[in-house]
Amino acid sequence: MTTLLATFSLEGKTALVTGASRGIGFTLARGLAQAGATVVIAGRDIATLDDAVKQLKHWDADATGLLLDVSRGESITQAFSRFEDAPLDILINNAGTEQVCPSLEVDEALWQRIVDTNLKGAFFCAQAAARLMVRRHGGSMINICSLTSQIGVPGAAAYGASKAGLVGLTHTLSSEWAQHGIRINGIGPGYFNTDLTQVFYQDPQWCDAMLSKIPLGRFGELDDLIGAAVFLSSAAARYITGQVLYVDGGYLASI
Repeated sequence: MTTLLATFSLEGKTALVTGASRGIGFTLARGLAQAGATVVIAGRDIATLDDAVKQLKHWDADATGLLLDVSRGESITQAFSRFEDAPLDILINNAGTEQVCPSLEVDEALWQRIVDTNLKGAFFCAQAAARLMVRRHGGSMINICSLTSQIGVPGAAAYGASKAGLVGLTHTLSSEWAQHGIRINGIGPGYFNTDLTQVFYQDPQWCDAMLSKIPLGRFGELDDLIGAAVFLSSAAARYITGQVLYVDGGYLASI
């Protein structure tokens, strides 16, 4: 009989995490490795990737790096060709970018850069992964969404649109690819201090205002996201697809 804890194991699975050189992506890659997965971390800078792989191997993770710019179709094609003769069981679409800008000042170049990375890139990575997973009759994908998938944040028009689009993408692809045994879910981080958001945390007034809205009374720590990612990637979540799990300390429930 399979034990309950065994259903959370990722032993024998191969996971690709995009935008995993640092921050949330790196933390999720480490968590999947700790659960037993072989992890491939993808990013645009070879030096940063190499450093991240060294850190993961310091924790005895089975990890390799993969150059990938998700905003460019040819880069996606080249990167996923690596898995033509190797398994790919898990994809985490984490790569993303943001630039706070008043909506009246957003130009086409800014819009395209953010949406191409956060939404278009996620779709074409999912498509490339699904073509591989269909052959193996199953797999799991996780799209990293955001609180801005659900709420409006001033100065984040392009970012919020891209992250709301990820929720729609999660719903559509989960319905379409379930017949192939592919599950697609999302994780929506609340307020976490990362490279993209650290400028906000330097403002004490902003910190106090945000903390007052979080029922658990603290900002998220990156390790708080690992459990959700491991769970949704594992057999323990085998009947869960098309869902977005918000890891936000209760923020959305309280507004």
